Amino acid sequence: MTFSWLVIFMSVATGASVANLYYNQPLLTLMAHTFHVGPAEVGIVTMLTQIGYAAGLLLFVPLADLWERKRLIVGLFILTSFALELVAITPAFTPFLVMNFALGLVTIVPQVIVPVAADLAPDASRGRVVGVVMSGLLIGILGARTVSGLVGDWLGWARVYQLAGVLMLIFAAAMARFFPRSYPHRHTLNYTGLIRSLGPLIREEPELVRASLTGAALFGAFSAFWTTLTFRLGTAPYHYPASVIGLFGLLGIAGASVAPVAGRLADRRDPRITITVAIILVSVAFLWMWPLSGNLWALIIGIILLDLGVQAGQISNQSRIYALRPDSRARLNTVYMVTYFLGGSLGSGIASWAWSLSRWNGVTLTGLGMLAGAAIVHTISLVRQPMNRKAV
Repeated sequence: MTFSWLVIFMSVATGASVANLYYNQPLLTLMAHTFHVGPAEVGIVTMLTQIGYAAGLLLFVPLADLWERKRLIVGLFILTSFALELVAITPAFTPFLVMNFALGLVTIVPQVIVPVAADLAPDASRGRVVGVVMSGLLIGILGARTVSGLVGDWLGWARVYQLAGVLMLIFAAAMARFFPRSYPHRHTLNYTGLIRSLGPLIREEPELVRASLTGAALFGAFSAFWTTLTFRLGTAPYHYPASVIGLFGLLGIAGASVAPVAGRLADRRDPRITITVAIILVSVAFLWMWPLSGNLWALIIGIILLDLGVQAGQISNQSRIYALRPDSRARLNTVYMVTYFLGGSLGSGIASWAWSLSRWNGVTLTGLGMLAGAAIVHTISLVRQPMNRKAV
């Protein structure tokens, strides 16, 4: 398999895996009916899946700096398949929440593949390659919402997870057949040492901390919106079923299309320029949709702006951290993505609670609060390391 085809294959595998984290969003109302719970309670499904993902990143992704990556990826695909099937058959709400946490815990293939792509790419095109792989990830997120909405309305939400489990086994077999062996950089540390090394890494790389916090706040705002959009579209004036709600994920294709562009820009100039634009775009999206969420055309424009901003910021932040320590990219990615998904889980949880209290006003204030945090941390980065210095 040539390098270009390998990049496309990694992109597709990444998208198929990450989709498992997002199947639940258009299905929350259906799940609430099954388990007889309200919006605040069912919103915990999304929150716990993201918390599980963050925990999985912390526990498993450092193994990519120790183990051969192909074997690790195949094993994770098999574990993910098993977790998906258990989610589908769990009969009570509390164990259902536990199984969604477990699903997030093992669905970390994307964050093993992305550092591998960064390792395989030449320095001059690293941002572009990461951008292509991340495009697959973003399309997986969008496709997950659309597919789960359609299948959920037709066959029920549990069937979505059963079919996804079969798909993960197919990808495990494809990875075993086509993916090249990928060995990590040599380390003198064992697993415990790698986990402990995250602390010094955080202390020694302040830009990693700032990039992580900025990304977490952006993703928190993103998750706040997408988790509660299901509730908004299920009420007046829309009253849409899950199949229609899932179609809104297709509006984020604009966000996926910007990923390679953001990657190329990150190769050429300080990635924080794009991050500044990202924070502004997402803030404008929330302010635009605040009074206009009852107008379909306005909601569509807002979703496009939101996804463009968040995905451009994500690509730029990852390109930024990968330049810090080439021999520790998996651990850099661990710190970044654990923080990122903790921010997302916080946004999902607070927004679900805010929706139950004050509907769309609460969701908007949650998103804007997250963005204010992103702006503060980003400003500190610009002050500590001005733009005219070499980008990190």
